[in-house]
Amino acid sequence: MVENPSLTGGSPGAEPVVDNYLTFTRGWKSWAFTLDHKRIGVMYLFATLGAFFVGGVMALLLRSELFFPGQQFLSPDMYNHMFTLHGAVMTFLFIIPGIPAAQGNFVLPIMLGAKDVAFPRMNLGSFYLWIFGAIYLVAAIIFGGLDTGWTFYTPYSTTTNTSVILATTGVFILGFSSIFTGLNFIVTIHTMRPPGMTWFRMPLFLWATYATAIIQVLATPVLGITLLLLIAERAVGIGIFQPELGGDPVLFQHFFWFYSHPAVYIMILPAMGVISELISTFSRKHIFGYRFIAYSSIAIALLGFLVWGHHMFTSGQSAVSATMFSFLTFSVSIPSAIKVFNWLATMYKGSISFATPMVYALSFIFLFSIGGLTGLFLGALSVDIHLHDTYFVVAHFHYVMMGGTLIAFLGGLTYWWPKMTGRMYDEFSSQMAAIGVFIGFNLTFFPQFVMGARGMPRRYADYLPEYEFYHQLSTIGAFVLGVALVAAVGILVKSLWTGPKAPANPWGSATLEWQCSSPPPHDNFATTPEVGDPYAVESVKWSDSEHGYVKNPSYVPSKDH
Repeated sequence: MVENPSLTGGSPGAEPVVDNYLTFTRGWKSWAFTLDHKRIGVMYLFATLGAFFVGGVMALLLRSELFFPGQQFLSPDMYNHMFTLHGAVMTFLFIIPGIPAAQGNFVLPIMLGAKDVAFPRMNLGSFYLWIFGAIYLVAAIIFGGLDTGWTFYTPYSTTTNTSVILATTGVFILGFSSIFTGLNFIVTIHTMRPPGMTWFRMPLFLWATYATAIIQVLATPVLGITLLLLIAERAVGIGIFQPELGGDPVLFQHFFWFYSHPAVYIMILPAMGVISELISTFSRKHIFGYRFIAYSSIAIALLGFLVWGHHMFTSGQSAVSATMFSFLTFSVSIPSAIKVFNWLATMYKGSISFATPMVYALSFIFLFSIGGLTGLFLGALSVDIHLHDTYFVVAHFHYVMMGGTLIAFLGGLTYWWPKMTGRMYDEFSSQMAAIGVFIGFNLTFFPQFVMGARGMPRRYADYLPEYEFYHQLSTIGAFVLGVALVAAVGILVKSLWTGPKAPANPWGSATLEWQCSSPPPHDNFATTPEVGDPYAVESVKWSDSEHGYVKNPSYVPSKDH
């Protein structure tokens, strides 16, 4: 292991650029009406973190209720409202937009060496659509609540007296925000790459973001149409999903999961892109199997459209359909496994630095692997019949979405925080918080695999005494996780006032965003940056005078890369 000199404190680093994006203009209007992708990314970051806090508080309330059998302080009806809104807020307001809209907006144009995204006004519009969608979704909490589960399954969602129309309208608006962001990224990557940046000289984060954008543009309209049909069904009873009117409630499940399983990859693909950047940088090694990782992102995006039926093995679909969906489910695991093995090969014989972003990256590999492997059990027809709608599914989903997307989000946030803010954070404290997140997460969700396999149904406000020990472990883990997450974010916020100034390249990465100052200038680059191999970490070397990494004048590009 080598010590990264930028992690050990010492000199505050390079002088800040006067014309950085934070100081270029001042006042609230300069933020509210900005077209700068970096400011929009920062606004997305704080908005999604706010949504994450709301969803997290709901989760802690749910876990507290389940500490003992019987009713504690939430009635069964209130429990239904709480877990529904926890799922909806976390999924639609945090996990889906978290990495693409927040970190992607900030980083993608700079990684491309571009001045901004292709459509800056559409970018700002997508943020305000997110705000309006969030207002509708939160309004549903105030005006009647929501108790359908985050999936809005019919026929219950067409008959309940809760605020289904208000909530689904909010998700419909959020869908447009997602589509606009995806369209913007596709056009930006196609048209704004600098000279010399071919498709196979793009950082893998851009490949992952591009694959995600394809899903956003193609799959999200299906959700929008489905929710409009649900609203029409509730409002005028047109008979699409209601059986008594000649409708088919299982049709809603097909429509919903045709979007929502690709949406799982909207959540996890950007996370995989972040991990590819972290593993190479902190292993001080060229990424292993670049083309395989790049193509696997596209493969996941395409295969993700073909596996929605594995959510419906108990819905009465034909044996042939179930068998095909099971086969396709196993197939989609192959590109994900390719990524994991290439990350491990990259670390092999690398000079690994256990900086905070790398701690999150290693946590991701462990947690996502558990989430992926348990998905194979759920993809097996006979096993899924037993495990369907149990806590095993809850644990699997959270290992993929939280153990994957949230952990990568935190890894990316700590990696790009010096670039975003121009400040370094306290490394030791941040590492301890990252370890706390890992411990708390496993203590929360691993016991749920056991109780799910033993028959504990999900979404129940009460349970038999035989499950009490597992629920108590899970609740204790949830509070450990909550404290660690608050600490992780608090350490970053504290650095805004107390952190030493960040150099342009504190980590030794070779991608283009580290060629501009920290924080970046308003227009990112005064001239078009020189494009090279994004994973040639030997092309930069540590400079004591700059207190960061600078170009290595003796570097000679390798023909292998």
